[in-house]
Amino acid sequence: MAAEMQRFVTSEDDDEEMGMDVKEEDDEDDDDGEKNIESPAMLGVDGGLAASSSNNRFVHHQQYQEQPTPQGGSRRCRPQEEKERTKLRERQRRAITAKILAGLRRHGNYNLRVRADINDVIAALAREAGWVVLPDGTTFPSRSQGARPVGGTCSTVVTSSSSHIPTQQTPPISLRGISSPYQNTVEYNACQMKSVFVPTSSPYDESSSIRTNSSPLLGDGGDVHNDPLLGGSIDSLDNKQERDFAGTPYVPVYVMLPLGIINMKCELVDSDGIIKQLRVLKSINVDGVMVDCWWGIVEAHVPQEYNWNGYKRLFQIVREIKLKLQVVMSFHECGGNIGDDVCIPLPNWVAEIGRSNPDIYFTDRAGRRNPECLSWGIDKERVLRGRTAVEVYFDYMRSFRAEFDEFFEDGMISMIEVGLGPCGELRYPSYPVKHGWRYPGVGEFQCYDQYMLNSLRKAAENRGHSFWARGPDNAGSYNSCPHETGFFCDGGDYDGYYGRFFLNWYSQVLIEHGDRVLSLANLVFEGTCIAVKLSGTPWWYKTASHATELTSGFYNSCNRDGYAAIVAMLKKHGVILNFTCAGMSMLNQNVDFSEALADPEGLTWQVLNTAWDVCVPVASENALPCHDREGYNYLSEKAKPTNDPDGRHLFSFTYLRLRPLLMERHNFLEFERFVKRMHGEAVLDILA
Repeated sequence: MAAEMQRFVTSEDDDEEMGMDVKEEDDEDDDDGEKNIESPAMLGVDGGLAASSSNNRFVHHQQYQEQPTPQGGSRRCRPQEEKERTKLRERQRRAITAKILAGLRRHGNYNLRVRADINDVIAALAREAGWVVLPDGTTFPSRSQGARPVGGTCSTVVTSSSSHIPTQQTPPISLRGISSPYQNTVEYNACQMKSVFVPTSSPYDESSSIRTNSSPLLGDGGDVHNDPLLGGSIDSLDNKQERDFAGTPYVPVYVMLPLGIINMKCELVDSDGIIKQLRVLKSINVDGVMVDCWWGIVEAHVPQEYNWNGYKRLFQIVREIKLKLQVVMSFHECGGNIGDDVCIPLPNWVAEIGRSNPDIYFTDRAGRRNPECLSWGIDKERVLRGRTAVEVYFDYMRSFRAEFDEFFEDGMISMIEVGLGPCGELRYPSYPVKHGWRYPGVGEFQCYDQYMLNSLRKAAENRGHSFWARGPDNAGSYNSCPHETGFFCDGGDYDGYYGRFFLNWYSQVLIEHGDRVLSLANLVFEGTCIAVKLSGTPWWYKTASHATELTSGFYNSCNRDGYAAIVAMLKKHGVILNFTCAGMSMLNQNVDFSEALADPEGLTWQVLNTAWDVCVPVASENALPCHDREGYNYLSEKAKPTNDPDGRHLFSFTYLRLRPLLMERHNFLEFERFVKRMHGEAVLDILA
């Protein structure tokens, strides 16, 4: 590899002319003489070097003739025959390059961008050999800490939903039993696939433990130090110089209220205790609180009979204490997922319909129903006592808007988050724990209720292939790995004609569902910020198929950006993206994260940059409980990227969640310090 690198370096000038997008030379280009003198070296399909013959290296130059110019001078011109030969050579070079790139993508797990050129290939090979390649082409050994050139860094784009960025001087980390060209998340993202920014150094770059596979979020349901995604990286922040956040942009901080704050009778639970806790939060200048408004509580018994009593009392208390409110329209059930400490099912009348018509729920290939939320197949079907699912959501939101009009008018309700699927997230329920899913299974497609199958049948008929009106029969089960299936394996059916048709349809149903509901939400909540929660599923992200994302409804295989269309839909409605890697909380604390070829940082950077590139604001939240200095420093760094050239930062941050443990003295003092840093205020105990 070192020998190949040396030959690549010595032919640097030639390589600059070898892109896939090289324009065909015209007869007015005087530089063609030099281009024909020496043909640049090309990578062969077998990985070796294939150089064009040099026997006629000077023949083309000698064929140039002197031709008078109107100014009395002379210029060189080429015969027509030579022009055609030049074009033919260029086409041949591009054909060879295309085959090389295709082979690397399919067989080497190189996630090269669609219009990659020879520079991308060389950079990928160099990184696999342990070198560091900066965006400007500067290359140096990864272990040469002092050799890194000043000013050669690239801007960082980080959010609270990404873990600490590893340094670019990281030596390769071999994945257990798996050969992958991207030995760490920086190497993968540095190839600039899908408009992802390359991270720069940070105050914590020298920490070796940070350089492991890390979580994009502090997930839900465990301690930060034991999180397999962080790999102990929080501990490694000890004794490092902290960043001073004084004068940085103001990021509002909200606190999520307990799931069971309103009981099934729509009564406020422990109002005196809530008042005391909210006053304490107000004393440290927390901006507000977030609360779920559960469909299963408010419209529990009879269609279009809404009981908002408990929420009215809660909202009055929040207003008296002068806090803001973020409200979630929760059209899913609570319970059955990790971290759920209460059980709130869908409305009783919906359950009655489901007993006679179970196709209103998402269904897997084996026919198992998931009553966590309604199937998107009934968005336009009048199966809910004469109403469609979208009409039911619309009526619920209208009732809420009318009932709490005064709170909208005085600006106390600052944001409405619209639930669009399981856990309130825009995704399919493809990895339900209740059906036996365990990390790192790929999950299953959820398209087997009669309404979804009817939609698939129509799409297949419109395409002219009615026999495509079926789900994949070789996609494995919930706990399969990609290489164990014929659909998700490298070169599998996901990339065939049928696979591309099915995945396009499957992902489009998700986008259309979001589009329908948000269109009505904008009518109801005109003038109020609306947000949508999007979950990240980073396991198997380093495989070609991105299987877990495919079953979740994100058509994000290695040569396709599956989030651009979703973000475009959100931008159309002026909606805020609340991105979090949901599902992280489901991971067993002892799991080796690298086994699943996961890349949480790569996924986070892709989604966040896709949103920011089209000016869609991004909010986020932690998922794992966080109560210590290191964890809060971690969140602060991700909320306000240090070197982002555009000064981008989170729109808001929501802390999950209000519990007695948070109110303990030491924990609360750390939380107060975190709030000040998020607000851009100075703190007195910044480490020297």
